[in-house]
Amino acid sequence: MAALGWLTPRRRSATARSVLAGEASAEAARKSSQEQPEPAGTEREPEFPVLGDDRAAAFFDLDNTVMQGAALFHFGRGLYKRKFFETRELARFAWQQAWFRLAGVEDPEHMQEARDSALSIVKGHRVAELETIGEEIYDEYMADRIWPGTRALAQAHLDAGQKVWLVTAAPVEIAQVIARRLGLTGALGTVAESVDGVYTGRLVGEPLHGPAKAEAVRALAAAEGLDLSRCAAYSDSHNDIPMLSLVGHPYAINPDTKLRRHARDKDWRLRDYRTGRKAAKVGIPAAAGVGAVAGGTAAAIALSRRRR
Repeated sequence: MAALGWLTPRRRSATARSVLAGEASAEAARKSSQEQPEPAGTEREPEFPVLGDDRAAAFFDLDNTVMQGAALFHFGRGLYKRKFFETRELARFAWQQAWFRLAGVEDPEHMQEARDSALSIVKGHRVAELETIGEEIYDEYMADRIWPGTRALAQAHLDAGQKVWLVTAAPVEIAQVIARRLGLTGALGTVAESVDGVYTGRLVGEPLHGPAKAEAVRALAAAEGLDLSRCAAYSDSHNDIPMLSLVGHPYAINPDTKLRRHARDKDWRLRDYRTGRKAAKVGIPAAAGVGAVAGGTAAAIALSRRRR
């Protein structure tokens, strides 16, 4: 399990560490997706996504796009319940989550604190242990926080025969649980280093955030033979503008102020599930299958051993 949360990088351009993080996440996710069957679809969406276009895929940010709040903080609550850390640390997680919910954006200082504490918490624990706990925590804290509207958008792509990936700065092990439970193809997430199945407390590259997300999507698209101009991406945050700008069909979902402004300037499609508002430019109806879909795949963590 990569660390719980990750610092928002202040640099806007891709660095060598961004590329490393992106490539590591893409390779891990791609390996996992090849090992699992495609989930069964429900209704077909006739206009978009295009039925049978196997060179198109969809990429979804997680926090506040697919799920209300931050996966990191829900995971922290679960670890506290299992006595991984003390009450004072839980209070810090609660404050960070409250800020995220109220402000709707990641605060760099809060994310830095969460990242540092997470790395120390999981250091020395076995990967298998955290993967099992992640399954339990999803049921306890995350399952009821999935936005039905965004889930419907993802299902529309699946029903069209396209692959759907989560792309998140959250640990790949958390992302893999959510992707599997939602019947998605897999997940691109932050990869934590482990040696002999035990976390070292270090990352492979850097958190999958901002430019690193774009690098991960670019690497995965190249490996999968995707045409990014036919792909779609969905996010709530202006930090994901690099990823959204890569694809031919960018969507602003529950957008923060900066992303909303940018999306309007660029004529991107908008949808806001927080208040029931629907922007004028909406391409996929929320009627597309919202029910739970069994199967799907989870992202692998093979590359977490890449830098020993």
